[in-house]
Amino acid sequence: MSNYQKHPKANEQIRRFPKAFVWAHAINGLAFFALYITALPMYTEFFDWLYPVLGGPANARLLHRIFAVIFIMPTFVLLIFSPKFFMHWMKELVTWKKRDLQFFTEFVKELFGFNFKHIRQSFFNAGEKINSVIQILCAILIIASGFTMWFPDFFPRVLVQWGYVLHNVGFGLGIAVIVGHVYLSVVHRHSRPGYSGVVTGKVPAWWAKGHYPDWYDEEAKKGNFPNLDDPKHKKNKGA
Repeated sequence: MSNYQKHPKANEQIRRFPKAFVWAHAINGLAFFALYITALPMYTEFFDWLYPVLGGPANARLLHRIFAVIFIMPTFVLLIFSPKFFMHWMKELVTWKKRDLQFFTEFVKELFGFNFKHIRQSFFNAGEKINSVIQILCAILIIASGFTMWFPDFFPRVLVQWGYVLHNVGFGLGIAVIVGHVYLSVVHRHSRPGYSGVVTGKVPAWWAKGHYPDWYDEEAKKGNFPNLDDPKHKKNKGA
């Protein structure tokens, strides 16, 4: 158990993500899953049994295109309703320090159940940065190649043919990253407490303090979060 969990305000829910991010994350996840399901029977006869469920081949293609449009929406949700957070997110993705590289060594130990030490991180840790970058690149690949497939008359034939290949690559890589993302968010015991962040936007104070100390301490100094390092608590804890 973390020492921070012994603090009287350890379980206080603190705001990690704005509501716009919660909605954008939900839309992105549901749209990606729907795109995957509606695409399966179009790629292999093994999933032809899905056609009756989806209302036939024509309806499956229509649904795929509808969810393709929805898949693009999360970026605009963030830009319109939480532009400050969006810009902060983008800035974090291009800001790399020595501690970010040190993070991966300890993360591997944590992932396989060995003793590890927390490397001080800011709002996003290095693993989340990598995940975000890969997800963004996959989304760009999927959307760009999808346009060539949807409007083949507007693009050279070779570009349309490559579009099919790149579309598959984008989805395949995206699925692999999402599987790892879900495992760390829902299953892994050290990161699981933070799952509430993408559902309600809030996480337990002790968990945030332990995983993102630089960001947490900055907010605590502003009075936004409870100070889990306050001397009074340390005195009581040692009594």
